[in-house]
Amino acid sequence: MSTKQAELLGNQIEFDYAESVAGYVTVAFRLITGWWFFMAGWGKLTAAEPFSAAGYLANAPAASPLQGFFAFAANTPWLLEFTNFMIPVGEALIGLGLLVGALTRLAAFFGGFLMTMFYFGNASWSHGYVNGDLMGLMLFVFVGVFAAGRIMGLDSILEDTKFVQERPKLKYLLG
Repeated sequence: MSTKQAELLGNQIEFDYAESVAGYVTVAFRLITGWWFFMAGWGKLTAAEPFSAAGYLANAPAASPLQGFFAFAANTPWLLEFTNFMIPVGEALIGLGLLVGALTRLAAFFGGFLMTMFYFGNASWSHGYVNGDLMGLMLFVFVGVFAAGRIMGLDSILEDTKFVQERPKLKYLLG
C-alpha cells in the first residue's frame, strides 16, 4: 500500500491505495475506453449506410438544456454535414489515440466533450441523472486526469523527445 496526499475542497486529505495495481487499472481503463470509442467510430465509418445524426439531433428531448442547439444543428446543412463527418471520425481517432496512448489527454478531452453532448442529447433521466453517458464521461475524466498515456503508451516516449522538452506546454496534451 502507498499513501497519497491531495487537496480536496480546500482540505488536505491522505488516502491509501494499492500502488502495484493502480497502473494496471489505469491502463485497463484507457484500453477499454479506447476500444469502445474506436469500435463505435469504425462501425459508423464502415456501415452500409452513411452515418447521419439528423434524427438524433432533431429528436433531442425537451428536457435537454441543449435541445435548441441540437434542433439548430439538425436544420443547418453545413453544421449537420460537419457533425455527420466528425462523430465517426472523431470517435475513431479518439479511440485510436487512447489505444496507443498518444495525445491521451487531448483525446480524453474530446472524448469527454462528445460524452457531454451525448449525455445532454439523450437526456434520459427518468431513472435519475446517472446513466451510461455520464459513466462514459467519467471514464474520459479518469483517463485524462491520471495521464494514462504515460503508462505503457506512446506519450511516455513522446514526452522524452527534444521537441516536447523544448515546449513543456505540450505535456498538457500528452499523458
